[in-house]
Amino acid sequence: MNGLDFQVKAFLDNDSETFSYIVYEGSGKYGVIIDPVLDFDPQAGSTSTRSAEEMLTFVREQKLTIPWILETHAHADHLSAAPFLRDALHAKIGIGTHITKVQSIFKDVFNLEKEFLPNGEQFDALFADGDTFAVGSLHFQVIHSPGHTPADLAYLINGKALFVGDTLFLPDVGTARCDFPGGSAATLFNSIRKLLSYPDETQIFICHDYPPAGRAHQFVTTVAEQRANNIHVRNDVTAAEFVRMREERDATLAMPRLILPAIQVNIRAGEMPPAEDNGIVYLKIPLNQL
Repeated sequence: MNGLDFQVKAFLDNDSETFSYIVYEGSGKYGVIIDPVLDFDPQAGSTSTRSAEEMLTFVREQKLTIPWILETHAHADHLSAAPFLRDALHAKIGIGTHITKVQSIFKDVFNLEKEFLPNGEQFDALFADGDTFAVGSLHFQVIHSPGHTPADLAYLINGKALFVGDTLFLPDVGTARCDFPGGSAATLFNSIRKLLSYPDETQIFICHDYPPAGRAHQFVTTVAEQRANNIHVRNDVTAAEFVRMREERDATLAMPRLILPAIQVNIRAGEMPPAEDNGIVYLKIPLNQL
């Protein structure tokens, strides 16, 4: 697709089928990073910055200035590499103001240390619905799009492209699940209808793609394509039909493979829990809670 007055570089993490993005004005100019991935091997309990280093290499090759690492929500399927990139690029990390609701829920689930405060202080900025900010010639409008989680955001850039996180997938895949704590299928339907009220030509960049057999991974569609063809929320689907479908489907889904390590890290803006008295960092596995 074309017609944008800025550049988009997509990076696919094959393990979690996650797309991360660098959105930038052009070589030698400003940009932002959206939803970066920290590689994690759950069998070994080891992390790697390989994927984030690919993004960092691109930033340096293009001589970009990156003041912001933007998260669409606290992801349940991968750990965030935001702290690594923040430190390397002297950037800030931003997420939605409703992250505090997610933090409160999971502080209890994981029985986190009393020093962990569910007030969003772990992030450099908390964005509210309707907030606007600029990075060079890139103008951002923040759209609160809850349902998958209470804290999901979409970022509308220059009025032409929506980066929607997990809210929507490609039309032949559908929509995000809503059965995580604080999720709501009815709320997601309303959020999607809000996103699809933008002009037909508005481009939609997704965070995940789970392509059916025979199709390669893709990461961009349009409002018009979603309205006409999304298998879950095309124009002729009612709210009641969507809620029934989504709740029945979610009841059959297994939890994401990395939800337990991912959530307890991502509500900390990608930082690991404090090391224990032996100097080692541990992640918790709460039994029979999800």
